[in-house]
Amino acid sequence: MAVKIRLARMGSKKRPYYRIVAADARSPRDGRFLERLGTYDPHAESVTLNAPRVEYWESQGATATDTVERLLRRARNIAAGKAPRAVKPKTKKTEKKK
Repeated sequence: MAVKIRLARMGSKKRPYYRIVAADARSPRDGRFLERLGTYDPHAESVTLNAPRVEYWESQGATATDTVERLLRRARNIAAGKAPRAVKPKTKKTEKKK
């Protein structure tokens, strides 16, 4: 059985809230899952994790989706005391080159 660590969408319309779950890769996105590992609220940008269980599932061969991998990396950096990487705002070039 291929296990994935992925997001399951909860919440109301236009106000998503996600659970981070370990699920069989063949089950639907919001369907049956093996274990709930945490939550992610994109509006508050908060992630809660049950870190020992995430490590357990990864040791059993579960693969995280790209989005969950990014969230896990960010949560681990914060737990390790590293500051999140600052993002430079994009600037528009208004002057024309001559």
